[in-house]
Amino acid sequence: MDILGTTLRICVDDLDAATAVYERLTGSTPQRFERGGVSVAAVGCFLLMSGPESELEVLRKVTATIAVEDVDEAHATLTEVGARVVAGPVPTPAGRNLIAVHPDGSVFEYVDRKATL
Repeated sequence: MDILGTTLRICVDDLDAATAVYERLTGSTPQRFERGGVSVAAVGCFLLMSGPESELEVLRKVTATIAVEDVDEAHATLTEVGARVVAGPVPTPAGRNLIAVHPDGSVFEYVDRKATL
């Protein structure tokens, strides 16, 4: 499994204000979408999320998003090393993803760029 990059996940109260800051810091144009009642802005290597506290509480448990070439391959490798896949693979606007708990208890999202929506 090749790791292509990582995205830092940040929960914010004011998505528009935060997006403007990270857009200026990174020089990147934000990509916005909604997911499960949460508004999301992907800006450079940052994933900004805003929404109901009940949804954000779950999202805060995921340390980072890891880009991989193929989520199915990541699923197989994660299983081999003893990780527990707790969600997915499922399609998202950016590609397919899964959530896995590593043997040490760390929680990560893995995503590929194979958009299916």
